[in-house]
Amino acid sequence: MSPTVNVPESHRDLLVRPIHAILATMLPSGFPQAHVVWCDFDGTDVLISTTLERTKGRNMATRPKATILVVDPDDTDRWIEVRGAVELTEEGALELADKLTVLYTRHDHYYGGVFPAEQQERETRVVCRIRPTRVNLDAIHR
Repeated sequence: MSPTVNVPESHRDLLVRPIHAILATMLPSGFPQAHVVWCDFDGTDVLISTTLERTKGRNMATRPKATILVVDPDDTDRWIEVRGAVELTEEGALELADKLTVLYTRHDHYYGGVFPAEQQERETRVVCRIRPTRVNLDAIHR
């Protein structure tokens, strides 16, 4: 596995502000798939909330690598791309979903706010930790 690299301080805000990110994973067919997602950053890893039943969750369970791209909506010449190894864990998954829901929406909870509460019983919610192995930044704001 490639060594973890640091996310530069200059672009960390893009990973914690409520900016929609693009998550790219690999389908079983070998084609990339991109999704718009909410993300967070814990100082080391980029965090995504998903389920094992969704395509992106299945993709990362099968091929534990992903890329996240965030473009600053206030200055579209400023962006960050984080590529990395993925770890999926159920620990803290509902808490992350609720935290992101509060940050990105007007709801207090993911289940019962964004999706019906009964949907929680049909899903295996996970935290997707993307451990940066490569970070690319725009040339202007380095």
